[in-house]
Amino acid sequence: MVSKKQLADFGYKAFSGSMMLLTVYAGYLCSVRVHRMLQQRRQRESAPGPES
Repeated sequence: MVSKKQLADFGYKAFSGSMMLLTVYAGYLCSVRVHRMLQQRRQRESAPGPES
């Protein structure tokens, strides 16, 4: 039989592990978005724009 403390410890470890994975994934998505934004900015600056 599993004690309440063991069950609570397992629940805490599972929850904190999933939060860590979510944080890493969110950081990855954020870095990909920033990278794409910087690429688009470089393309806009290097492309000859209409002169007015």
